[in-house]
Amino acid sequence: MDSDTFVYTTYIRTTPDELWKALTDPVFTRRYWGVAFETEWTPGAPMVWDEGGRRTADPEQVVLAAEPGRLLSYTWHTFTPAWADAVHLDEDVYQRLVREPRSRVTFAIEPSGDTVKLTVTHGELEADGMMKGLIGEGWPALISSLKSLLETGEELPEPPR
Repeated sequence: MDSDTFVYTTYIRTTPDELWKALTDPVFTRRYWGVAFETEWTPGAPMVWDEGGRRTADPEQVVLAAEPGRLLSYTWHTFTPAWADAVHLDEDVYQRLVREPRSRVTFAIEPSGDTVKLTVTHGELEADGMMKGLIGEGWPALISSLKSLLETGEELPEPPR
């Protein structure tokens, strides 16, 4: 596929406000993602990614849009050697990732009857890049765990790597 954008849509039995909270509150994000975001959730605010005490900060990691219950967008995290080691990435894959342009993710939240439509758009990817392949597997698993957490109170087990 030669697109520079990955799009994933699902419907979750929740409210727009609860979904927003699940996307932004560290108590939630740690449960289904293993990440806590340190930010003010306002456009232009810097973001620090905290994954199990391993913090990734970069001036280019910023909130792009934040409309509670409607829209959230931010630039994707910086790839560091510590991150690559922690996720057991081999050196070749890591080197390919750091050469790719920074991407961005957007979460569109729309009421849909008794559910909420969530559309995740991860764009500005290299069309045939390493990141596009990784998120093609990562986002469906992550959003499925988010959906399970909101609907049942339990996140899914982390998929095997």
